[in-house]
Amino acid sequence: MKIIIAGGSGFLGKELETYFRNKNHEVIIFTRNPKQQNEIFWDAKTIGNWTEILENSDVLINLTGKSVDCRYTEKNKLEIYNSRIFSTRILQQAIDTLQNPPKVWLNASSATIYIHSETHLNTEENGIIGDDFSMNICKSWEQEFFKIENENIRKIALRTSIVLGNSGGAFPKMKLITKLGLGGKQGRGKQMMSWIYIDDFCRAVEFLIENEKICGAVNVTAPNPLTNEEFMKTLRKKLKIPFGIASPVWLLELMSIFLKTETELLLKSRNVYPEKLIKNKFYFKYSNF
Repeated sequence: MKIIIAGGSGFLGKELETYFRNKNHEVIIFTRNPKQQNEIFWDAKTIGNWTEILENSDVLINLTGKSVDCRYTEKNKLEIYNSRIFSTRILQQAIDTLQNPPKVWLNASSATIYIHSETHLNTEENGIIGDDFSMNICKSWEQEFFKIENENIRKIALRTSIVLGNSGGAFPKMKLITKLGLGGKQGRGKQMMSWIYIDDFCRAVEFLIENEKICGAVNVTAPNPLTNEEFMKTLRKKLKIPFGIASPVWLLELMSIFLKTETELLLKSRNVYPEKLIKNKFYFKYSNF
C-alpha cells in the first residue's frame, strides 16, 4: 500500500511509519520540517505540491495537531484548535480535487471527547460527550472531519487514549517520576486511565484499514482501564520500585505551572471501552497493563 501520514513526525507517526515499512508498504510523511527522503513539506494550512502525492494513494492518516501538553493560554488554545481544524479542512479540499483519492482516511481524535467518568464506561454508542475546552476541541475536530462525505472514501476518527511506548509520549515521563520515588497516586487516584500499548495501537490502525465494515468514530484503547492508583501501583511493580509518594491536587497544580502543562492531563477520568474493535474481533496482545 501507499500510505500517507500527515503530521507524521511525532511519536505515533514514527511508530506507524516503522510498523508499515517493516511490512513493505510505502510510507510518505507530510511535515513542516522534512529531513528524510520520504518526507514532504506541508504547512497544514494551504494547498501545495503535497496534493500530487495523495493521488493514487491507498491510505491517509492525519495526526496533525499542536500538543495539548502545554498551558491553556488563549494563544495556545487557539493553536490547538486551528492546527486540528485547518489541517483536516485542507486535506479535504485536496482530496476533492483528486481523480483517485485514498480509499480510507483515518483522522486523529481523542478519548478526551468523553466526560470525566469514574463509573460510566464510555463506548462509541453510549459514550457521554460533554462541554468544556478539550471536549469541544474534539467535537469540532470530528465535525470538520465528517462534514463532507466522499463516495468510496471510508472515514474513521481515532479516539485514542494514552499510548504507552518507550520512544515518546507520556510513558517515559511516567517511568522517570516513578523511578524517582514519585510514582504514587495522583490526586484522589480514583480517576480512570484508559491506555493502549504502542504495538496494539499500530495493529489496531492496520486492522481498521483492512476491515472495510468499520467507519465513523472508533475508541482506540485497551479494554481494561485502571484507576490511576492501580495503574501507578502496577507501574511501580513492573519497575521494581518499592514505594511511590502520592501527589495531592495542590502539588500537581503547582508543578503544572513550572512544567508548563495542565493538571487535566493527569486528573481527568478517561473511562473508555473499545466496543467496535472488540465486536469486529480485534485481538489485543496486551489487554491488561
